[in-house]
Amino acid sequence: MTERVRVAVVGGGQSAEHEVSLASAASVARALDPVKYEAVAFTIGRDGVWCDAERRPFGTSQVDSLAGALHALATCEVVLPLLHGSLGEDGAMAALFELAGLRYVGSPPRAGALAMDKWATKLVAEAVGVRTAPGRLVTAADPVAFERPVVVKPVAAGSSFGVRLVRTEEELRPALLAAFEHDDRVLVEHVVTGREIDIAVLEDPSGTARTGPPLEILIDGPLFDTTTKYDGAARFLIPAPLSDSESTALTTAALRVYTALGCRTLARVDFFLTADGPVLNEVNTMPGMTEASQVPKMFAAAGLSYPDLLDHMIRATLVKEAMPGGSLG
Repeated sequence: MTERVRVAVVGGGQSAEHEVSLASAASVARALDPVKYEAVAFTIGRDGVWCDAERRPFGTSQVDSLAGALHALATCEVVLPLLHGSLGEDGAMAALFELAGLRYVGSPPRAGALAMDKWATKLVAEAVGVRTAPGRLVTAADPVAFERPVVVKPVAAGSSFGVRLVRTEEELRPALLAAFEHDDRVLVEHVVTGREIDIAVLEDPSGTARTGPPLEILIDGPLFDTTTKYDGAARFLIPAPLSDSESTALTTAALRVYTALGCRTLARVDFFLTADGPVLNEVNTMPGMTEASQVPKMFAAAGLSYPDLLDHMIRATLVKEAMPGGSLG
């Protein structure tokens, strides 16, 4: 009988997306095929302390717990980090695993850092011919005057935390203050009118990337904010009804941005589809991964079940690392 692969499933973290990450990790651990995999749970508390599957700290301090966790992680063949947001998806965890010589699923440090930084993502996308919303980068010291409806968002935060639609001058300052609670750099972008379409990218061991069926987000309100994302009010239409030209434009843009950022294994690339074509919204290198999340739903619509999607991600990582020229990262 083939020995099961030990997979470290890491959730939690110190970002505002702590609870979302816990949900992703718990869902993944349950869904991994028990014949092929032994899921080993690790949780990072809001205070940065690493804990085992029983929520017992690996050490009394953040430093001690990390040292203990690294020893335990080394007993696993691959790490599956389900960490969203800062100090996780932003390349921090990938860098830790690289330094420790651990195999891990997902994008390398540079790609995570670039994709998490919405301003850097805009610059990269524009450089490869993918349009983004006009906007500016501001800090707390910069004067910002209301000139038109805008969306205010932290540069590096996920799940739409700190994101607000500003339609009047009176709404601008509260929106900026809310965004600055999550980051010291904020984007002020023009409102884009268009359909919200997500494209999921999945990579094979050879490095060949493919896309899943496009997903359209249908909401009753003006903004797909944090509340709408998690209260069940949003509806997902898969596959999104698109013309051949619209589908080609979206998938081409998604793959172009995925490649330019240096993403690996998986990413979700979010767009507004306007009358003039796709406008990039953002890139998630570790999107929500519960069975009810967008990416698993997209690939399920293509016939790839949730457990099979996870299997593909892990196997692709292990096979790629074993190939000539493969790295531990």
